[in-house]
Amino acid sequence: MSYTREELEQLPDRTDWARLQAMTEEEIEAAARADPEWEGLLDIDWSEATLVMPRRKEAISIRLDEDVLTYFKSLGTGYQTRINAVLRHFVEQTRAKRK
Repeated sequence: MSYTREELEQLPDRTDWARLQAMTEEEIEAAARADPEWEGLLDIDWSEATLVMPRRKEAISIRLDEDVLTYFKSLGTGYQTRINAVLRHFVEQTRAKRK
């Protein structure tokens, strides 16, 4: 299921802020380490992370070969993002060759 930004902003906030504020840093870290969704993310050095703002997307209609679209869809959700990534790679490679 996907939501628009406006729909997400209308969803109820389920965070128990009082409970979170009462926790120590150690308790927060222990809770995060126990959460499988955080596996492998807590020990990353984020100090030199770069903020990347997503580019604006434009909705278009495009005709693709059926087998190509079926393949990308078979990889699961996010197939349009993967198609965009392949096209972006092509653009970057052809730009580099032209220089």
